[in-house]
Amino acid sequence: MGGKIRVLIIDDSASVRQTLAAILSADPDIEVMGVANDPFMAARKIREEIPDVITLDVEMPQMDGITFLRKLMVQHPIPVVMCSSLTESGSETLMQALEAGAVDIILKPKIGAADHLAESADRIRTAVKGAARARVGKLRASRVAGGSTTAKLTADAVLPPPKVGAMAKTTEMVVCIGASTGGTEALRELLEALPANSPGIVIVQHMPERFTAAFAKRLNGLCEVEVKEAADGDPVLRGHVLIAPGDRHMLLERRGARYEVSIRSGPLVSRHRPSVDVLFRSAARSAGANAMGVIITGMGDDGARGMNEMHQAGAYTVAQDEATSVVFGMPKEAIAHGGVDKVVPLEQIAREILAADRRR
Repeated sequence: MGGKIRVLIIDDSASVRQTLAAILSADPDIEVMGVANDPFMAARKIREEIPDVITLDVEMPQMDGITFLRKLMVQHPIPVVMCSSLTESGSETLMQALEAGAVDIILKPKIGAADHLAESADRIRTAVKGAARARVGKLRASRVAGGSTTAKLTADAVLPPPKVGAMAKTTEMVVCIGASTGGTEALRELLEALPANSPGIVIVQHMPERFTAAFAKRLNGLCEVEVKEAADGDPVLRGHVLIAPGDRHMLLERRGARYEVSIRSGPLVSRHRPSVDVLFRSAARSAGANAMGVIITGMGDDGARGMNEMHQAGAYTVAQDEATSVVFGMPKEAIAHGGVDKVVPLEQIAREILAADRRR
């Protein structure tokens, strides 16, 4: 992509518009081309100049964000990042936004708390950059002022590296999946293709806190496998899928003959919480060759190091190919790190999981 990413901010709150503009303008790769306090003003601006990315508030006067999004996707399919306050009802609405074609979800930054604002700034800028690279058609088918960023930590910040040497195989396999931008719909497609007796699955999808519960509930109503937001100590069982709660890391741990998940707080890893690298490293340590790693569409490199660690520990690893990825960032980085055994289209990943399970 040449030039700066041009962003249109749509929000009825002047303070939010100002804060988002400051966050985005602090990045040399992003230009705020305009702001709008409602969808009608936004439509006039879009007629004059089409932005590369739109940040869109959910609740606005005259026309709500979901209705505007649906109209936009018919007339001008532009990558949209939905922006919302942290509410339970809002989480359900944002699931509708993802179904309608939104690329990603961000929380409105918490004004006045420097640490929260710095984390929000990193997340917002990353989401916008990811959206700028997204293939919108694929989605439809299936510290602020100074611009400083928080340090990019690795999984070392949460747990030590795995010991060298693969763990002996046991009867049950655990599938670990990492996803980010575009991952919500990709995960739906993948999980809908799995039968009820599939191996146990644990998933990290980059998503804000509280929204993962609504996401899991939506998937549970669509899939034969049972899907839920993970809680600390949940066992990993055949036919069940556990999704890491937003703003918490999820680790795979072994308890005797079974596996369970540990839900922890901690620093951002690869600028994310939950982090795919943390899940994958824990799988390398606790499961070794009993695990399978899958990395799908997403912006950045979260999961690349962890997948290589899983690979070195004897796990079978698969990455989604570029042609079917909304954003070919995380899979590309995992391949570059040398930890991927096979690269396949999204529609083939479910078959790879079942084939690996039969080989045990």
